[in-house]
Amino acid sequence: MGRIASPPRKGIREPGTPQIDYAALFAATPSPCLVLDPGLMIVDVNRAYLRATCRTAEDLIGRYIFDAFPDNPDDPRAEGVKNLRASLHRVLAYREPDTMVLQKYDIPVADRPGAFEERWWSPINLPVLAPDGTVSWILHRVEDVTEFVHSCSALRPAARLPAGREETMEAELYARAQELQRLNQELRHAHARERQVALALQEAMLYAPDLDLHPDIAVRYLPAVGTLNVCGDWYDVVDLPDGCFAVAVGDVVGHGLEAATVMGMLRSALSAAIRAVRQPGPALEVVGLYARSLEGALATTVVQAVIDTASCRITYSSAGHLPPVLLHADGSCALLDQATEPPLGTRPDHVTQIQADLPYTAGDTLVLYTDGLVERREEDIDAGLARLTGALGRCSRLPPACLADVVLTSLGISSGAGDDVALLVTRL
Repeated sequence: MGRIASPPRKGIREPGTPQIDYAALFAATPSPCLVLDPGLMIVDVNRAYLRATCRTAEDLIGRYIFDAFPDNPDDPRAEGVKNLRASLHRVLAYREPDTMVLQKYDIPVADRPGAFEERWWSPINLPVLAPDGTVSWILHRVEDVTEFVHSCSALRPAARLPAGREETMEAELYARAQELQRLNQELRHAHARERQVALALQEAMLYAPDLDLHPDIAVRYLPAVGTLNVCGDWYDVVDLPDGCFAVAVGDVVGHGLEAATVMGMLRSALSAAIRAVRQPGPALEVVGLYARSLEGALATTVVQAVIDTASCRITYSSAGHLPPVLLHADGSCALLDQATEPPLGTRPDHVTQIQADLPYTAGDTLVLYTDGLVERREEDIDAGLARLTGALGRCSRLPPACLADVVLTSLGISSGAGDDVALLVTRL
């Protein structure tokens, strides 16, 4: 297995600025570093790491890290493999750096089979993310602090430490490191429980029983990377009488539990309103009035559409939301942008919410989404819409579930993005 390629340089390089050789920079970095792939195979290592471990690149590259550095079988306290494996899996799961407490992790002596050398390390593991947010590599950086741990022996004459105090101090240091490790684990478990509670809350808020009645509707929901899996985006599907049904997506400003709570109230209000009035414009009027009295609901955007399967017509209305896309079987797209009003709660006085309608052909696809699907920093929204319609046009004949997945992959957010994403795909 060869070494990883130098990362591409982003942005525009100023004239006269020298090109940086990242491979040489990594090799010269004074801190010992190695690079792992998501399978925890060693793919690169710098010179400082080779010096610290008395190894060669050929000894390490292409090997599973715990085959290269197993636990010392003669040390009953050895937990280096367990602790490092847990840290690396946290990096893969949460895509965030993980700093480990001081570790006693003995390493095999290179020229003495079966022999181990005592080592103490201060490690940190950092994810290197791909454009789609997944972990491409893990940078494992360590500092060898063995000499520092052993230096307490030099203090014995000056401090008049009794014989054996050096060993006692090392044991205390190790015990405190293990206690910190335990406390960190408890904090991580508490965070994981909080995430589970938040996810259960979000799933309950997004439950749409009528969705099960429509096998030709696919939904995808991706909270922003780094959040608790809760956000203010939502989708909904509601069955109506006389062969009609309604679909909606919305977006509350903000992230986290506060935005999710507001989302749940607005979603419930809109679901009730569309059942009562059966028209998207009047339904959004009702929810707009409610939003004006609900803290945190200001500037929420939402689009509601009602599909009449008997007459093959779509009636829709938008409160500040990005336009739905009507994808035809031939790959052409139409933006439903003829009935857009300001976001909920932003008008000082009550104004009638407009709506528009248009025909569709059996086999067309209606796509509703939130802004996290198309918006990018420092980019005009028209570029994002063009990217979306281009991706849809290339796969117009796919089933809704496949179409949704292909769109997320084509737009580079299949594993999450910097903003929340809700996507609803309806084959008409």
